[in-house]
Amino acid sequence: MKANIGLSDKNSKEIAGVLNKILADEYLLYTKTRNYHWNIEGSNFTEMHLFYESQYNTIDEAIDEVAERVRQIGHYAQGRLKDFIKQSQLVEQEYSTDQKTQIQNLLDDHEAIIRFLRLHIDVFTSKYKDAGNADFVTGLMEKHEKMAWFLRSYLK
Repeated sequence: MKANIGLSDKNSKEIAGVLNKILADEYLLYTKTRNYHWNIEGSNFTEMHLFYESQYNTIDEAIDEVAERVRQIGHYAQGRLKDFIKQSQLVEQEYSTDQKTQIQNLLDDHEAIIRFLRLHIDVFTSKYKDAGNADFVTGLMEKHEKMAWFLRSYLK
């Protein structure tokens, strides 16, 4: 059923496309964080194992929220791994059990997502006249800023 929520068909389709790109980034980041959770080694194994778990749980919630947001504006959320890989701006690095490498990789991804979200806050408000998704993306950006801050603190 088409959503009659004050967005033109063209705008809602373009917004759904942006949200699906965000969904792809979130899913790739979730998978990388989960992989590091499984493969961390070192004297602080338990701390990092739990830290990564808290991060991937936060990302998992974001994945669901983004997908549901796409549905709320009347479009379908992508859900195939090949679509996520094709649309994501993030890249998968080689496997690593090195804590510093893992944290730097995750930090780089969070910061890339933050930059993409920040750019689209303005696009949603100015181009699409969509305060709802601008607000949604702002909240998502704030979650990534907090996770990035936590990761950054381990690199000092």
